[in-house]
Amino acid sequence: MSQTVIETPQSTTPSAVPDRQRTTRSEPRLRGTATWVRDRIPTLLVLATFGGLFYYGHHSDWKLPKFSALTGTATSAPGDWCEEHGIPESQCVACNPGLLPAEPDYGWCAEHGVHNCTLHHPDVAEVKETPVVSSADFEQAAVALSLRERPTNNAACKVYQRFIQFASVDAVQQAGVEVTLVDQAPVTEWVTGNGEIRYDATRFARLSTRVPGTAWRVFKSIGDTVQEGEVLAVVDAMEVGRLKGNLVKAIVEKDLAQKNVDRLTGLTEGVVPGKKILENEAVLAKAEAEVLSAEQALANLGLAVDAESYAGLPKQEVVERLRFLGFSEVLAEQMKSQTATANLIPIRSPMAGVIVDRQVVAGEVVDPSKVLFDVADPSKMWLMLNIPLEEAWLLQIGQPVRFLPNGSREEVAGQLSWISTAADKQTRMVKVRAELDNSHGQLRDETFGEGRIMLREEQAAVIVPKSAVHWEGCCQVVFVRDRNYFSDPDSPKLFHLRSVRTGAVNGDDVEVIVGLLPGEVVVTEGGDVLRAQLLKNSLGAGCCAE
Repeated sequence: MSQTVIETPQSTTPSAVPDRQRTTRSEPRLRGTATWVRDRIPTLLVLATFGGLFYYGHHSDWKLPKFSALTGTATSAPGDWCEEHGIPESQCVACNPGLLPAEPDYGWCAEHGVHNCTLHHPDVAEVKETPVVSSADFEQAAVALSLRERPTNNAACKVYQRFIQFASVDAVQQAGVEVTLVDQAPVTEWVTGNGEIRYDATRFARLSTRVPGTAWRVFKSIGDTVQEGEVLAVVDAMEVGRLKGNLVKAIVEKDLAQKNVDRLTGLTEGVVPGKKILENEAVLAKAEAEVLSAEQALANLGLAVDAESYAGLPKQEVVERLRFLGFSEVLAEQMKSQTATANLIPIRSPMAGVIVDRQVVAGEVVDPSKVLFDVADPSKMWLMLNIPLEEAWLLQIGQPVRFLPNGSREEVAGQLSWISTAADKQTRMVKVRAELDNSHGQLRDETFGEGRIMLREEQAAVIVPKSAVHWEGCCQVVFVRDRNYFSDPDSPKLFHLRSVRTGAVNGDDVEVIVGLLPGEVVVTEGGDVLRAQLLKNSLGAGCCAE
């Protein structure tokens, strides 16, 4: 009998679990804790930042640093601080006017449109010695102001009485303020317009035949230089042959009539009736008229002939002389062996110049309506400019003109010679013309470009960089450094506001017609910092506040 054996399983206790298993189970908990902390670090940083901001605001009454605290390095005694102007109160000129000698306020200058006019009152200039203003300076300003409309200032504006004060030179430098010396330089003022170069219409000719015919010979081509009267082509025209025949016939009839009159006049009086003599004289007069008519008909074709020089010559000799009428002897000799026709008429150049176009070949049928050659004298060219109607009134005949052709690096010069009396109906532009010298031969017909017409030229105009001039709502102003800026280490570091009138702009510089004098020092960089401080101190007052 078989037996079944049943094994009873052994029980396990916690003490029997190895240490390695307990370590494995604790690792996920540690990683979870680290991930939780890491994910909340940005939030903790933001909270810490807001906490620091709230702490600073609570202890500073929520006030930002003053302008001078950000840009200056000057130190002041405890309590010696001007909260309104942001500098040590002991140095504040606005609070202690005695620190700065009082300067005269001349107010508004109606003639020049500025406050404290430097032309009428040069003592207001921020320089050590009072400049000398001459009558030429007044005349120069008057011409510039009257030439065209200039930016204007408000007479009620009081901003010119303001100034900006810094605590120290270091404060000025840290604010990024840069200055430059007011200088004098040549200035030109222009009216500009687009245009093109064209052939001088008085030196340009379009040639065609005067009578219908066939081009027998063509001697010249495009680009050939020609002289006045030179033959360009020869046309075979039947009308020319017919007119020459009429002249020969009229000359022969005239000679015959002249002989009859001479014969009858030489007879004894009474032998020939007077009626017969009158009839022959009438025939002679008619023959002379026919000669004159035929002579004029040829002259109308450019074939001048003196019929009197043919009187008394044999008929054949007259025909031979008229055969090559209008041609030089050299050319006539060359053509004798090539043709026997008397129908030839030359096409001549009316001027010295260059063939700029040719539209004919030998054997082609031609007529007066067909242009055969274009001849131009390019030594002088026309410049046609389009000027805005609003600026046309500034122009005068004889004004200098400069033109820069497209693709060229050099300007060409000329003078204004014509101003149209009408404006274009569509573009509202006024056409003007200048004459250009082209003796060097570099100018090309129908070349486009930009032209400038000089309105005014000054050899010694007051100029400053464009960045020095600011618009303060109702006035154009500059910041001028005080004349005593470097007189003493403790002298106030002031920049005064000055209203000005500007003129021509040349590149990065602008002309100051009135308001500044040479030798003064103006702010060119960092002006926005000064304007911001000016605006801060003027909140609620306005530019023109009293």
